[in-house]
Amino acid sequence: MLKSLARATLDLILPAQCLACAEPASGAGQLCAKCFADAAFLTPPLCGHCGLKLVEPAPLCSACEWDPPVFRAARAALRYGPAAKRLILPFKYADRPEAARGLARLLLQPGAELLARADLLVPVPLHKRRLAARGYNQAGELARALARLTGKPLLIDALIRTRATRPLAELDQHDRAVALHGAIAIRPGRAAALHGRTLLLIDDVLTSGATASTCAAVLYQAGAAAVDVLALARVSDEEDT
Repeated sequence: MLKSLARATLDLILPAQCLACAEPASGAGQLCAKCFADAAFLTPPLCGHCGLKLVEPAPLCSACEWDPPVFRAARAALRYGPAAKRLILPFKYADRPEAARGLARLLLQPGAELLARADLLVPVPLHKRRLAARGYNQAGELARALARLTGKPLLIDALIRTRATRPLAELDQHDRAVALHGAIAIRPGRAAALHGRTLLLIDDVLTSGATASTCAAVLYQAGAAAVDVLALARVSDEEDT
């Protein structure tokens, strides 16, 4: 925590640096010209349900037509490729929680519609062992920063991980469902705050949608009126993982 505070203080004193590299940027929490050009921003056409980038305009991708996720709609700022990894991996694994301030700004445009209809922001939870090892929940920090930017209410601890799960990227669809079964729950005492509300679930990366769907199912069981999902990046194919 002291390391992060010292780094945040230096960020105020030193010239603004790019979120993804050490090159100068035009302002704090922004990308330099090269990283901005390299970033694979997700733009239409997109699947109206899961937010997947489509080759041709269509209401839904083939996967959502066949087996739609539990959540109502999802959007992400970036395709999860090399440029997104340069932004997200240091934030997630290299003790850079303060990067959430700049990263949250990337969500404002792709998430505008979802943010406008949201009553409450809810981050995807991290298991207590991973939280202790990392020191912070990256989804929570992202949601906190987004709440400050938008003025939207935040319920930081609405969800809990009841047990740790294996990294889902290495599992197939069936094994992901098995791993997540019963692994996410409503924190005791939080259900009343969720009932009848339109919730916006916040995460760093949307991969298969299995975690987001599990969270959405739990939130619906608690009485949520609707659950949308907003992430920094979206995995578009198996090669991205």
